[in-house]
Amino acid sequence: MRSKKTTLVPILGDQLSLQIASLNGADPAATIVLMMEVADETTYVRHHRRKIAYILSAMRHHAEALREAGWTVDYVTLDDPESTGSFTGEVARAIERHDPARIIVTEAGEWRVAGMLDAWETLFGLPVEIRADDRFLASHAEFEAWAEGRKQLRMEYFYREMRRRTGLLMDGEKPEGGEWNYDAENRKPAKADLLMPRPLSFAPDAITTAVLAMVAARFGEHPGSLDAFDFATTRDDALKQQRHFLKHALPRFGDYQDAMLTDQPFLWHAVLSPYINSGLLDPVELCRAVEAEYAAGRVPLNCAEGFIRQIIGWREYMRGIYWREGPEYVERNFLDARRDLPGFYWTGETDMHCLSQAIGQTLDHAYAHHIQRLMVTGNFALLIGADPKQVHEWYLEVYADAYEWVELPNTLGMSQFADGGLLGSKPYAASGAYINRMSDYCGHCRYDVKQRVGPDACPFNALYWDFLVRNADKLDRNPRLAMPYRNWAKMKPADRDATLAQAAGFLARLDGDGA
Repeated sequence: MRSKKTTLVPILGDQLSLQIASLNGADPAATIVLMMEVADETTYVRHHRRKIAYILSAMRHHAEALREAGWTVDYVTLDDPESTGSFTGEVARAIERHDPARIIVTEAGEWRVAGMLDAWETLFGLPVEIRADDRFLASHAEFEAWAEGRKQLRMEYFYREMRRRTGLLMDGEKPEGGEWNYDAENRKPAKADLLMPRPLSFAPDAITTAVLAMVAARFGEHPGSLDAFDFATTRDDALKQQRHFLKHALPRFGDYQDAMLTDQPFLWHAVLSPYINSGLLDPVELCRAVEAEYAAGRVPLNCAEGFIRQIIGWREYMRGIYWREGPEYVERNFLDARRDLPGFYWTGETDMHCLSQAIGQTLDHAYAHHIQRLMVTGNFALLIGADPKQVHEWYLEVYADAYEWVELPNTLGMSQFADGGLLGSKPYAASGAYINRMSDYCGHCRYDVKQRVGPDACPFNALYWDFLVRNADKLDRNPRLAMPYRNWAKMKPADRDATLAQAAGFLARLDGDGA
């Protein structure tokens, strides 16, 4: 017998908020909330098993929270033998079960899913209302209006608009402390500290345990480990993690946010991005809590500002770029990079200690912080000329916080310069000296970071110069690269030849999986 509910509200896996726009003003007595675990979403790339387990467990816990709040939830599990494996197929089945008069849904976060939602009204012959996702500060139209007519879409200026809009860290019309950005104070290398905070760990409950067993059985060929799974999978536990960060890590987060240490995957980072991006935590609410810590004198301004900039600046800016540039953005390859991503990106088995550390912890935790992503794994991929689409798909696979709207511009634009400078003013290419300055990795490596050529030379050093030479026709007029190109020109011809030969030899071994 069909229900008398009149509205079907699909809730997607990154919409795990009780205040999601599609439920705003809805009558629980006349609404069916549809939640769907579908095969298509777990396999369109080979997602890290820990990422799949986190999202599915968080979804199941959120369904319970919705029921406790008075909503009727129709939940389709991944192992339902009747499942069609797709959002559209499951909405069709739900329409058969419930005969709704209309569908209300919050806009999708990705182009791929947005296309599905756009087709539903025609496909099902029902009114479909797609609501803007008000968890973000800037709508698509507002970002378009900000970007219109600008020659360069620099995040810093967008960030200032978001500060003014929210009032976060503002002193009237001026930024708190007189400066908009304290990034120059946030680049200190760290030393091993026995008192370094660690994120909270959450033991799997019955729901999570069942999900872990299902993921282990179904996704054995996917990368990553499920061992010692300890993600928060409820809003309450995510809020506990948030409070823990505010008290124990935020006071030193700013100073050391770029630092890297061997066997220390978290340092003073929040590790809250999976919860923000899936909906368990509200980003503006979190930023106001950070601001409150600063106002109470418990957190320095550079730490509070650095964190808030990542949320209302960088995160919002990435979303704006993604939707403005369209689904073809993923195909951009300004540097014509074509090399396959090395196999050790899925194993961590390489003599380069920095890469082994960053990739190893990624496979263990589905997490690495922004400098490890940008200046270790991303920098290496850029220097060797890896295909940016392959690099994008790897990042999308392996990180628990990776959704295409935020990951793709970060990877193609920021990390791989594949958009030719739309997002970043220069490629983030660096030799081993940067990694040595910001980490202790080089002291544990079999390669010598101070050598450019020879059997023990750090591969990053020759690869850096090879990258500049290989791409000189596209980069040598970039004003931010003028000095390195001048330094290359000053080298003795024999040194230049030896450097390029060193890089060529390494790349040949790499292509033979010998690195």
